[in-house]
Amino acid sequence: MAEADIPECITEHERILQEIESTDTACVGPTLRSIYDDQPNAHKRFMEKLDTRIRNHDREIEKMCNFHHQGFVDAITELLKVRADAEKLMVTAQTEEVIRCRIQQRNMATTVEKLQLCIPVRMRGCVCLRRVSQYRFCQIMAENLPKLREEIKDVSMSDLKDFLESIRKHSDKVGETAIRQVGPGVTAASSSAEWLGSIRLTVSCAQILTAQDLVDFSPVYRCLHIYTVLGDRETFENYYRKQRKKQARLVLQPQANMHETVEGYRRYFNQIVGFFVVEDHVLHATQGLVTRAFTDELWNMALSKIIAVLRTHSSYCDDPDLVLELKNLIVIFADTLQGYGFPVSRLFDLLFEVRDQYNETLLKKWALVFREIFETDNYSPIPVETEEEYKVVVSRFPFHDAEIEKQSFPKKLPMSQSVPQIYSQVKEFIYASLKFSESLHRSSTEIDDMLRKSTNLLLTRTLSSCLQNLIKKPHIGLTELVQIIINTTHLEQACRYLEEFITNITNVSPETVHTTRLYGLSTFKDARHAAEGEIYTKLNQKIDEFIQLADYEWCMAESDGRASGYLMDLINFLRSTFQVFTHLPGKVAQTACMSACKHLSTSLMQMLLDSELKQISMGAIQQFNLDVMQCELFASSEPVPGFQGDTLQLAFIDLRQLLDLFMVWDWSTYLADYGQPNSKYLRVNPATALALLEKMKDTSKKNNIFSQFRKNDRDKQKLVETVVKQLRSLVNGMSS
Repeated sequence: MAEADIPECITEHERILQEIESTDTACVGPTLRSIYDDQPNAHKRFMEKLDTRIRNHDREIEKMCNFHHQGFVDAITELLKVRADAEKLMVTAQTEEVIRCRIQQRNMATTVEKLQLCIPVRMRGCVCLRRVSQYRFCQIMAENLPKLREEIKDVSMSDLKDFLESIRKHSDKVGETAIRQVGPGVTAASSSAEWLGSIRLTVSCAQILTAQDLVDFSPVYRCLHIYTVLGDRETFENYYRKQRKKQARLVLQPQANMHETVEGYRRYFNQIVGFFVVEDHVLHATQGLVTRAFTDELWNMALSKIIAVLRTHSSYCDDPDLVLELKNLIVIFADTLQGYGFPVSRLFDLLFEVRDQYNETLLKKWALVFREIFETDNYSPIPVETEEEYKVVVSRFPFHDAEIEKQSFPKKLPMSQSVPQIYSQVKEFIYASLKFSESLHRSSTEIDDMLRKSTNLLLTRTLSSCLQNLIKKPHIGLTELVQIIINTTHLEQACRYLEEFITNITNVSPETVHTTRLYGLSTFKDARHAAEGEIYTKLNQKIDEFIQLADYEWCMAESDGRASGYLMDLINFLRSTFQVFTHLPGKVAQTACMSACKHLSTSLMQMLLDSELKQISMGAIQQFNLDVMQCELFASSEPVPGFQGDTLQLAFIDLRQLLDLFMVWDWSTYLADYGQPNSKYLRVNPATALALLEKMKDTSKKNNIFSQFRKNDRDKQKLVETVVKQLRSLVNGMSS
């Protein structure tokens, strides 16, 4: 920078310092920025200038302080002298204030004394005016007293109406507080007289809120006092009771959707409790405004309405958890009001009806549970790979089988997975049913009886219905039916463990005289019988399906020399099916096998005698005979163990004797021995023989098996005619 520029720069810095000293601090920013926008190193010279200016100001401040120091010391000394005088003035002022207060106190006491003389005057009229006749307002009061009395009554009545409206709005809060004080720990068995004092209408040392804390009863007291003094107490009492009766009816009217949530029931109970807590307080805090007879009348009316409402609304509920909540609310509602001296035995009687409703909702819920278990079951024996898996199964279901326990892993348990699931769910139902019995103040014997009865309903109605419906389902085949029979056998055996389970809960011995027994045995027996019947039905249906595949050439000249394909398929199906039956009880398997063979025999017989079939050749009879022989071989192979001798083969005896008669053409023997107990063809009915023979007669005069007889031996044709006549004679004889 040139030397000529330095003085100019210094002058500029002076201007900036003056501007800083005289300008508002908010505008300093732009001023300082101009320094940095100037020539290089200008800010350094400015800082030097600024330091110099600061030192000058410091020296001036120091001079000024030194100059005024002595004046400051003198002022402090004067102030200390003034303080002593101020304290004297303050004492004087306080003394005057005390004097004024004493005068005011004396005047107030005199005023109160005189006003007390005036109160009876305002309330009772001219009788007491003589006592205060020296006051100027006596004449005015004598003139205005009737009007004043009415005004006082109107004002107090207005306050009372406000109170009644307020208490109607706040009764649920009062009831909620009273119920909370009772809590789950206080029951109807408690001594109500003892704990009532702690919750009724005074604040205890624990600062428990009461009706008196939540409600200002002064309008009632004031109105009662005024009407009493004015000689009109009866009017007030009648009005108060009439209004409270109206409010009681409003409180007892439930919301239409109260049954949908537990909060709906809770608000309903809170309002009722609040109403009667208030009445109880009025009963005890006033003398005769309400009487015990009045509150008892109100309670009896309310109780009938409450019971009717709860009956109706609980019947709409299908949620067992909500019904259980309702039961808990009824119990604490009853306990609370019993503590205030109201009889509640009818409410506990109602709980027995609610218990039935609860059980119904439980039964509906468990019906869905059982259905889901049955729908997800694979109806196969439970496979267990390890000891741990085996222990898990037997921990859920009491299964004991010495033979299976000896087997090495992996192995299979005879029942399917639904069995331990059903057993566990029955126990869960018992627990759920037990929840309702809590806090009902019932004996162990009564609880035991309730549990057994509800469990019986579960077994004999719900589970039984689910089993019966399951058995009838179209997708349940023979294999599934066999497994169902096995499952019900194991569930039946487990019933005694359910008996023990209930006994352990209630500690009531099953040998007790009045102990209800579980009826599960009949449930599982009935289900098993239904499954057995369904097995017989489905077997027959399956046989019918195979029979429908039969395609005989009824006019064939001679047989194929081997059994029909449809029949061999049918016999193979029966063999594999009866192998599955090895796990069934012996009689069931034998009955199923015998039923199947009889149905097959009957179906084959009906096929021969079908009215739509007009003609049968001897070749067709021979082919049919081959098929029946396969049936007999199957029967003799003991497809199911336990049959004695040829018992199973006898299912085909009717067919065998009929076919032998036609194959051998042994009519002379048949006709000669007919009716004899030892006849070779004892099982051949004449009508059956006649029907089949008619199909083999020469009715069309061509393509008939007897055409050769007309060429070779007309006597044989005559023999057939003779046999037909004799058979008809036998048939006519039987019908007559």
